[in-house]
Amino acid sequence: MSGEKKKLGELAAMVGGELAGDPELVISGVADLADAGPGDISFVADARRAAALGNCRASALIVPLALAEAPLPSIRVRNPYLAVAQIHGFFLTEPFVATGIDARAVVGRDCEISAEVAIGPLVAIGNRVRIGRRVTIHPGVVLYDDVILGDDVVLHANVTICQGCHLGSRVIIHSGAVIGSDGFGYATDSQGRHLKRPQVGIVRIEDDVEIGANTAIDRATFGTTLVRRGTKIDNLVQIGHNVEIGEDSFLVAQVGIAGSTTTGRGVIIGGQTGVSGHIHLGDRVMVAAKSGVHNDLPPGAVIAGIPGITHKTWLRASAAYARLPELVKEIRELKKKVAALSSAGGEPGAGDAGDD
Repeated sequence: MSGEKKKLGELAAMVGGELAGDPELVISGVADLADAGPGDISFVADARRAAALGNCRASALIVPLALAEAPLPSIRVRNPYLAVAQIHGFFLTEPFVATGIDARAVVGRDCEISAEVAIGPLVAIGNRVRIGRRVTIHPGVVLYDDVILGDDVVLHANVTICQGCHLGSRVIIHSGAVIGSDGFGYATDSQGRHLKRPQVGIVRIEDDVEIGANTAIDRATFGTTLVRRGTKIDNLVQIGHNVEIGEDSFLVAQVGIAGSTTTGRGVIIGGQTGVSGHIHLGDRVMVAAKSGVHNDLPPGAVIAGIPGITHKTWLRASAAYARLPELVKEIRELKKKVAALSSAGGEPGAGDAGDD
């Protein structure tokens, strides 16, 4: 934690909230309801949880607009989660310290590295690498030849950025991620043997992207695999060659996206979803966890299941699936009744035929 303190009125202005209480009250940190103490600001995201505030020991609260009264000085906002993220981020922000390049790092030829960097031990930097200002590179990172890093990039331990890949500014990549590994491309001959297709493109990561631990993003066969501005990618995600992810998208853990698929902006793909190749997901598409997507999806589509169908249809299908044992039992009973009727007098109504 930075150790900086803020007055409650300043925090309210920071998040555009309505202040109820002493604007001069000094706040030094953020904590949840159970652990908060004097000097902390805590929060409740839902007005229905107001009963939990009675035992809170925090100095102040962030609460939703729907909560008319709070037992402590408070900041009322439309989106408490967003306000907490802004305030918590402020308290945790540490000023950048340019420690330079550790003597145990290895730097190749013809590199352009800003003086404002913090490069740790056992970092390996290839030839012709360009590194911007206020970049932090933790131990064990490998940058291949011709890599470009923008300003304020953070690479955590053991990240690998392969040859020629470009990262924009304020990109964060967590431990073990690999950017620019070869795409999964092979040609099969008449004997069933697989010949590797050269993968000669790059990966480009735009500004304000965060990439989780042990995620892999493959370089393009030709051209560029692209992750656009503001997208957030969870741990253990696989993005294939020539994929393009639109701005401000969310890819949750263990998502796999096959080659040459593209998405619009604001797309959300739930955990363990598989997306096939050469399709397009429109703006604001939402895919539920553990789904399988095989076709293009229009903007705003909400789907679930394998194969993916509209979410409402999937809910009805899931409800029907849960009733299958009961339905099977009913069908068996109906078959017995039909068989009994048939043996007693043939088809129902057949005995009346020809009476006229």
